Amino acid sequence: MTPTLAVLDLGRRRYGETLLLQRELVQRRLADRSLDDMLLLVEHEPVVTMGRGTRTTSLPASAAELERRGLEVFEVERGGDVTWHGPGQLVGYPILDLTRHRRDLHWYLRRLEQVLIDALAALDLAAERHPGLTGVWIRGRKIASIGIYVRQWVTFHGFALNVATDARAFDAIVPCGIHGVRMTSIADEAGATTDLTGLWNDTRQAVIAAMATVFDLVPVRTVDPTSAPALSPS
Repeated sequence: MTPTLAVLDLGRRRYGETLLLQRELVQRRLADRSLDDMLLLVEHEPVVTMGRGTRTTSLPASAAELERRGLEVFEVERGGDVTWHGPGQLVGYPILDLTRHRRDLHWYLRRLEQVLIDALAALDLAAERHPGLTGVWIRGRKIASIGIYVRQWVTFHGFALNVATDARAFDAIVPCGIHGVRMTSIADEAGATTDLTGLWNDTRQAVIAAMATVFDLVPVRTVDPTSAPALSPS
């Protein structure tokens, strides 16, 4: 019997609330390894997150200045440098028990990249890896970022895929600490100017399908409140 991937679609939520939810679900998973793997999907309010690899040169403006501009700022445990989340970006937080898959963080990172490459292929976009860098790219432009953390082989944090993101939002930081990087989105690459709701829904379904295929899981959408403690209305 193929294991299940429970998909929890959170809609649009503030980053701090979702971070607490991830940590709670990880603790629940550690306490009961029989629980299903899970994928949280969310669109965040504008926020800058700083991973453990964040360098001072990645933040042209101070955290206080970013907050004055209306951005929340969080220092988090994930790997990687600084990144931005906000409207038009689909963020995925896989909570997987790697003891069921493979206890190899490099393998896991490459698998997440493959999920995004496959999802973009389903949308008729040819994406690729960039040698020496984590994430997904289209013709030299970065379309998705990845930053993970693993606790006793249970994963959290994850990936951010630009669906209809305004690339100017990244001007406040040096995305992932890569100077000179050009950010792009599915809408920009596909030339989509209408029906962004349809594009968002198609992207979400493509990501779910790719996640299930790459990790050999059966996707099941769930809104079970016992799978999502402490959720408040959007």
